[in-house]
Amino acid sequence: MGYKQDFILFMVRAGVLTFGDFLTKSGRRTPYFINTGRYRTGAQIAELGDYYAAAIRESGEKFDVLFGPAYKGIPLSVATAISLYRNYQEEVPYCFNRKEAKDHGEGGALVGCTPKDGDRIAVIEDVVTAGTAVRETAALLRTVADVHFSTLFVSVDRMERGTGAKSALRELQDTLGLRVYPIVTVREIIACLHNRVIDGRVCLDDAMRGAMERYLGKYGAAE
Repeated sequence: MGYKQDFILFMVRAGVLTFGDFLTKSGRRTPYFINTGRYRTGAQIAELGDYYAAAIRESGEKFDVLFGPAYKGIPLSVATAISLYRNYQEEVPYCFNRKEAKDHGEGGALVGCTPKDGDRIAVIEDVVTAGTAVRETAALLRTVADVHFSTLFVSVDRMERGTGAKSALRELQDTLGLRVYPIVTVREIIACLHNRVIDGRVCLDDAMRGAMERYLGKYGAAE
């Protein structure tokens, strides 16, 4: 699995990927949870940017602007742009939005590069549940320029249904024309961590794997 396996172990050790009994915003009870707000050091955000940059390079996708939706997408866009330049000598313009448009100084809702007509936009997110932030991003940027949303990069594909039988990521692909690239999927997480000892403990034993399989059986996407 290469960098994918390293990323999964990184999430566990950072306390970002945890297992137990959680209630999601959508009301689903889930046996695992991903809280990217728990990245809290310079070393962690630098390493996280490296994983996103590796996924971008592996995808082979080309784009003109890397956009991070506020708030969690802001450090992701910055860290990934830095990593692309530092590790691959690839200079990528980035930008992110303010939650509220600035009405003084230079004004506007965007910080960083201002997209122009024809630009291919790559959106970078942590975990997409319903895709609301991505759709809001599309609406916002189209008020700035006639841009094309080409790709979406996320940390984990939970492989769950969105509003219908398809996954939330597949719905975004269909409605916005985005090609979606996760660093890892929940299936890859299960394969990597099942009965694996990490720092003296097993976080995904047979019982937890069973709980995750039942969850996917109930809420997993059709494709």
